[in-house]
This record gives sequence, structure tokens and C-alpha cells, in this order.
Amino acid sequence: MTSAQAADTPLRDLAAAKGKVVGTAVTGSKLTGSYGDIAGAQFGSLTPGNAMKWGSVEPTQGTFNWAEADQIVAFAQAHNQQVRGHTLVWHSQNPSWLTNGTWTSAQLGTLLQNHISTEVGRYQGRITAWDVVNEPFNEDGTYRSTLWYNGLGADYIASALTWARAADPAAKLYINDYNVEGVNAKSTALYNLVKSLKERGVPIDGVGLQAHLILGQVPSTLQQNIQRFADLGVDVAITELDIRMALPADSTKLAQQAADYKAVTAACVAVTRCVNLTVWGFTDSDSWVDSTFPGYGAATLYDANYAPKPAYYGVAEALGGTTTTPPPSTGACTATYSVVNQWNTGFTGQVRIACSGASLSSWKAVWTYGAGQQITQAWNATCTQSGAAVSCVNASYNGSVPEGGSVTFGFNASWSGSNPLPTVTLG
Repeated sequence: MTSAQAADTPLRDLAAAKGKVVGTAVTGSKLTGSYGDIAGAQFGSLTPGNAMKWGSVEPTQGTFNWAEADQIVAFAQAHNQQVRGHTLVWHSQNPSWLTNGTWTSAQLGTLLQNHISTEVGRYQGRITAWDVVNEPFNEDGTYRSTLWYNGLGADYIASALTWARAADPAAKLYINDYNVEGVNAKSTALYNLVKSLKERGVPIDGVGLQAHLILGQVPSTLQQNIQRFADLGVDVAITELDIRMALPADSTKLAQQAADYKAVTAACVAVTRCVNLTVWGFTDSDSWVDSTFPGYGAATLYDANYAPKPAYYGVAEALGGTTTTPPPSTGACTATYSVVNQWNTGFTGQVRIACSGASLSSWKAVWTYGAGQQITQAWNATCTQSGAAVSCVNASYNGSVPEGGSVTFGFNASWSGSNPLPTVTLG
């Protein structure tokens, strides 16, 4: 089996030809190997998934940890990418010293101003846009009850934007929220806020529509909603796009997901001031969806083995790509390696091959050990090892893997010192 190949023209280049930037959220520690290669080649902007949130950068008051944020910014600079800063003011993922403290309004305002000034100032000139305020509204359009709203009133938003502008006059400043993709009570509240801020002369450059969507539920008013914000004189970004489905994935769901991704991308392409479309992680192995929405997943453009899914081609086509090739039928079959039991000199391992929306008539699983592990015995497969390279092929009775089905094989092996898990590919 060969992995599906990405479009001949990277997404970032297709987007640039349309006057857009296509981006992804990333985890800094993963920016190596295939993950780093794809992140650098396919995307024109990076958003730190968690590395710039208050709880990450100042876990203890006055003690800062910029390591992952700096790593992502450096990677972006090395790959000629923009960075979207995320996020300065939010009710979640704040450090416990902040949320558990007893603050007067004046103290709270000083803490917030210092946080914004410190973080935005640190990256001045290196961040294209900041999600300054994240998720300020309830579903009915009222203000969310948060540390900031309760302590400072609704004008905490205007203050945060003003402080961010002072810290980096060149960065574009956004308000970002979810369930505001279509025209509804929540997006109308955001619209009215942005209109009011503009009228008051408060610095506001854009709105972020997160777009954590469910399969088949792209709002019919998405383009209309993007346009009405653009008509206020601000930019619009799709900031956190993923489209989750009930598991397991199958060919019908993957086709619908491709159509949904294409529709969202096309809506952005259609509005001049929709400047950025960012996916919230590009591979199913680095998605927040599975742990947050039990029973749902497969929400991103690439499968867990970094093969582009039909969704990838949906985005490429909406950006004008013409040389895309659909993934081969085996593109939805994956192999997962696990250690079942381990002792001081050896271990028992297992590989599970599973198919969704595809099937196999035979299979070969290959991987490379990173710490000198050596297979001594295998069952339900014929395994050979040459140096660190392992190749296992099906037995005569288990080569067939039906759609929605799986097979497993196991082995015993020796190890010494460490036993890191390798990445298995189907070849």
C-alpha cells in the first residue's frame, strides 16, 4: 500500500494565489519528522494550540515559561510563515494563582494589562494577528460570566484591545468565538460589539470564527455572516476549523466531510476580507476532538499516519487546486503499535490494523526501532528484521481486512535501556 500523496501545489501556495493565508494550530514538541514537514510545507501560518495561553506562559505569578511559544515562532520564521497569537484574555486555561486569587477591580485590571503588555511586547513584530479576547459571549448573546466580565465589566474587552495595540501597533487585533459562524443571536451580539467598538475608536481589526463544526452542519448563512462583518470594515478569519464525525469513519462520512471543508473554504474565498483559514490541528493524531467529544473524531485533513484525507482535497479544490488526486482506497486503513506487557529484558508488542471506508486483501506493516529492540518471536504475521527495520506481512488466513474491520498480530522482543514506540506504516 502506498500512502496518498498531497496535491502537487501546497495549500499555502494555492491560498496565496487567492489572496488568502491557510494555517494550522500546532503542538511545538511535535514539530519534527513528518509532522514538522507537513506543517512547514502546507501552511502559511501557525497558531500555537496551547503554548501562548496564560496558564502556559506564567504558571506561577512572575515566573514565565516561553519555551514552546518561542519554538513555534522560530519554526514559523524559518519556514516563512505568519503566526497567529492565541489567546490573551480567556476564561479558561488560566493559572490557578490568578483564578484562585481575591482581586479588587483595580488589581485585576493591572494584572491583565501587565499580562498583555508582557506577552504582546515579547513578540512585537513577529505576530501577524492576536486573538486578544476569546469567547466573550453566551449562546443567547449575553456576556459570559467570567473573571474578567465580573471584575471589570463589559469594557474589559475595549481595555484589552487598547493595551494590545499599545504593545504592538502593527499586529492585527481580533475577537474570537465559537458558534458564531452563521447568523444567530451569538454572532449578532459579536457583530453589535464590533460595530460599537469601531464607532468608539477602540482598536479592532478582525473577528475570528472558530468553526468547530459537526459533519453535515455547515451553516447556510456562513458566507453572509462573513460578509456582514467585512462590511463593518474588519477582517475575518476562520480560526479553529475542524469537522468532527461520529466514529467510525467510513467512505460516506469522509466524502461529506470533504464537501463540508470545501464549503467553508469557498465561503472564505468568496469574501475579500476573509484573510485567513486555520484548521485546528491538521492530523487526526493531534486533534482535541476525540478526548473532548467522546465517540467523535476523524475531524482533520490528514489521518493519523499523515496521509491526506478527502477533506484535504476539498480545501485544495476550493482554493483552485486542479492537480489533486483522490486518496487510494487503502488510505483509510491504519496501523497502531502498542506494548502489551514489558519486563526487565523483554516485552510483548501488538499491532492493530483497522480500516474505515476502505478494505485490504493483504497487508504489510513496517517500522524502524529507535533503541535497539529486537523481535524474537511473532504470531499472526511473518516478521523479519534487518538492523532496526522491521517488516511484518499477513499470515495466509488474515490478509483480508474488511471495511470497518481490523486484525491484530503480536510479537515478543528484547529491549535494553529504553523502549520508545515506533510509528508503523502500511507498505
